[in-house]
Amino acid sequence: MYYIIFTVCLGIVVLVCGTLLGIVIVARHHLNAIEKNMTLQYNLIVKIQNILKSKSATNAVAEHAEVIYQDLLQNLIPILAALDIMPRNTNEHPLWRTLGGLLDEYAKNPFVMEKLRRAIKLDAEVRRDVSNYIARADNLLNHMNNIEPDGILAATFMNGLLGQSLTFFTQARQLATDDKGTE
Repeated sequence: MYYIIFTVCLGIVVLVCGTLLGIVIVARHHLNAIEKNMTLQYNLIVKIQNILKSKSATNAVAEHAEVIYQDLLQNLIPILAALDIMPRNTNEHPLWRTLGGLLDEYAKNPFVMEKLRRAIKLDAEVRRDVSNYIARADNLLNHMNNIEPDGILAATFMNGLLGQSLTFFTQARQLATDDKGTE
């Protein structure tokens, strides 16, 4: 009889210990997950603090954006005139309408690259405007990437019309300089 009681008590103790061990393991797993989430949250807060600290630099870009856009646009207008391309007819900022018109035309007619190559090669004003545009757009993208390397704003500009136009103009200029002996 004592043997049965002892076996039952031992079974209960083993069951309780096993249950407690399971609870401890599950609790430890939850604590590890909470610790991991807290670490991620802390890192995110530190990143946000760093971005807010550099907010003055970001604000300077935002405040001077119109000046920067107008500077880029001043270089684009003669280029589009030389290529006989019209800006998009949308409600966007004139810079984006101009870039959109150029890239839309290029998407419809790849010969636009050849026209631009010839214009760069034959017209010193177009060559100067293309070089100025490339330098200023590249500076803007580099500045944005430096102040916000993983940010949505930098990625939007890099992958958007500004980055695409920079690639387009760089290719055309490279083709024009590689092709010095012909024409």
